[in-house]
Amino acid sequence: MSYQILFLSVLLGALIVYVWNPNKLATRLLLAFSGAYLLSVTILHLLPEVFLESKNTNITGILIISGILIQFILESFSKGAEHGHIHVHSKTNKLPILLFISLCIHAFSEGLPIHNSNDNILWAVVVHKIPIAVVLTAFLRANKTSVTKAIIYLFIFAIMSPLGLFLSEKIALLTQYENDINAVIIGVFLHISTVILFESTENHKFNIQKFTVIIIGVLLTIATL
Repeated sequence: MSYQILFLSVLLGALIVYVWNPNKLATRLLLAFSGAYLLSVTILHLLPEVFLESKNTNITGILIISGILIQFILESFSKGAEHGHIHVHSKTNKLPILLFISLCIHAFSEGLPIHNSNDNILWAVVVHKIPIAVVLTAFLRANKTSVTKAIIYLFIFAIMSPLGLFLSEKIALLTQYENDINAVIIGVFLHISTVILFESTENHKFNIQKFTVIIIGVLLTIATL
């Protein structure tokens, strides 16, 4: 069931664009909610689980920092697509292949910690993927990408997280080092979620709408403790 939910989250994001076509404010609020929810689930659920299973907490901490640095490197290619911003400075306005590959690597990594974790991790990834799919679909639509190419892009992106989940369940090496891998993914999640929260506010001014959706995201996580 987790595979279908992960795949359908991208489909839902695409449908939101074609059915609702949210404006810039709505997209930012959706991103803020997803960032708050992802950050809360990471801190309240995934982080304690990893340290509880850790045989060396110092190594675990280093792996978390490594995840932050890895995501920093990925974003040099993705230009921030993982947290809802696709900036393309070219005359063709085509989706750059390195940007898309980086986005897919990130989506793949999101599927890895879902194996043997509680449902909160699954839903945190789903909530994160929906606005990213919205932004990706909106970009493809705005730049008049052919329907065939858009479907291919979205399909590849949609299968990445289910693929990560599948391999984490089937490959013994990934299972053996599951806790260490999850520590790295925590670093990735921490980087992305905090950047989303900072970038979704213009000029770093207090915004009651943003603050409200952030509180909702945090409270939903606390309710599952």
